[in-house]
Amino acid sequence: MMKPSNLPPAARDKTSYNRFLLLVAGLGGLLYGVDVGIIAGALPYLEATFKDAASGQTLNAGQLSFIVAAVLLGSVISTLFAGILADFFGRKKLMSASGILFVISIPMIALAHGYWPLVFGRLLQGISGGLIGVVIPLYLAECLGAANRGKGTGVFQWLLTLGIVAAALIAMYFSYQVDAVKALHDPQKFFAFQDHAWRSIFWVSLPPGILFVLGSFLVAESPRWLFRRGRKDAALAALLRSRSDEQAALELREMAAAIAAEKAKTSTGGKITGSLLSRKYVIPFVLACVILACNQATGVNSVIGYNPTILFQAGLSDLQSHWGYVILTTINFVCTILGVMLVDRKGRKFLLALGSGGIIVSLLGAGLLFHDSEKSRVDVRDAVQRLATVDQKVALTFDAATAATLLGGQAAAGLAHPKNLVVIYSYGDFRAATAVRRSDDPDQTPVEITRAGCLPPNQVAAFFQNPFASLDAARQAPLKIESALVSTVPSEKNGWLVAGCMFTFMAFFALGPGVCVWLALSELMPTRIRSNGMSIALLINQAVSTIIAALFLPTVGKYGYGTLFFVFAGCTIVYFITATFFLPETKGKTLEEIEAYFETGK
Repeated sequence: MMKPSNLPPAARDKTSYNRFLLLVAGLGGLLYGVDVGIIAGALPYLEATFKDAASGQTLNAGQLSFIVAAVLLGSVISTLFAGILADFFGRKKLMSASGILFVISIPMIALAHGYWPLVFGRLLQGISGGLIGVVIPLYLAECLGAANRGKGTGVFQWLLTLGIVAAALIAMYFSYQVDAVKALHDPQKFFAFQDHAWRSIFWVSLPPGILFVLGSFLVAESPRWLFRRGRKDAALAALLRSRSDEQAALELREMAAAIAAEKAKTSTGGKITGSLLSRKYVIPFVLACVILACNQATGVNSVIGYNPTILFQAGLSDLQSHWGYVILTTINFVCTILGVMLVDRKGRKFLLALGSGGIIVSLLGAGLLFHDSEKSRVDVRDAVQRLATVDQKVALTFDAATAATLLGGQAAAGLAHPKNLVVIYSYGDFRAATAVRRSDDPDQTPVEITRAGCLPPNQVAAFFQNPFASLDAARQAPLKIESALVSTVPSEKNGWLVAGCMFTFMAFFALGPGVCVWLALSELMPTRIRSNGMSIALLINQAVSTIIAALFLPTVGKYGYGTLFFVFAGCTIVYFITATFFLPETKGKTLEEIEAYFETGK
């Protein structure tokens, strides 16, 4: 194979353009990853220092929750309309718009001194992320040739994981800086640096956003979007930027044949809306929806988002748990590179089957380890309920003495070992869970159970948290301790075994589903329904993610991590069966060939 430097000038130009296109799309993935990961590092300092300029009040737990959830809200809204907007304005313009929204959101957040500017900035970030999640895979699928479409779309996921790793490393850097200032024992300087830290974490993410916007102005529009708008010359010009004359002419003929076949069917008396129910559209749409739903049902977002908590409760120290999270995100990044290298060689079907199979084994391993350590859990909800004050609050420091008091005679034999405590509580129909506390942690903050920590701050947030609950009734309802579970802290060896299972989970996810899910989303859908079908499938993906996020802590509190990991493993078995027996291999096929396969079965 000829090296790029030995190629003719025209071929070198096409190679350079393809690399530039991948760079721009990869920057979109980087922004998506930053959207996901940046708030985790900034939130502790934001919580400690932010005061609303209008009221002078610090943020309560409900307001903090809404600031975190605003990204999800914005993402859901934009995902719902991303397909329609991509069809109306074009893929390129929507890419530029998503980048501009991200760039605007950063100074809005970093310079905020009021609650609502902060929320609005996070909402813009979510809208930007939702648009990017649809339009970049859509654009790449329609612009890249069959030979490197998998690798190209994989680059989007690769830089998405880089964004998550970067957010974790930035947070770790500022964590060390904050600890250094804390050691000076100057409260005023410490407060000022924490305020500087969370704002700086957001400012750091601005340069890639600006580069993405500039790059999106320089790439060509999707040739398939142009062709369906009747702009055949522009479509050919767009194809020629990345393909040889022969390849461009062949794909142009395939586009024309696909549209001619659609017109021929509708001209014979069939209604165009009725044709959407044909196997050509229904089967790939259902497959894409199942794959995206199962992708979330592996529990990947919970494994990433709650990883320090999972490892802490498994037996590692606080510092070990946070380093475990850095290792996990690094494995995600490194194994995604391997997936990108293999996806066009081994194929999507192989990697999805391999990845989901590895996930099942690692989840079963983690589930068995937790099941063994959680058998000794004792529910002391009655003892905690008695601690509720007249204003329906509970505050307690969970140390060895408190553990002995709560347990009484229920587990006296195990009091020599450190204990974990997690409390699930509710006000009306809204439920929350405390963070895990360990009785051997000398620097822990008290367990505080308050109405503000459970209830959403307004009716909009309440609807997304529980659309069937009454916020007004919950504001008057008494505190109910649903469970208060005390368990023995497992050994450090157990913690590292669980960490090994989590690292294995992340490696197999990154190698298979992490790379291939975006391909399944964009490749399987026929051109006519691709943009809107991707929006609906991604919305299903986000709905499953939201449901899991809402149920994760309460389920862990009531049934334990072991049970939850077994449920995730069961869902992943569905994923494995779908990938192995129902998903066609799309490696090396043009989009029109994939579309023809679903119509004819060949």
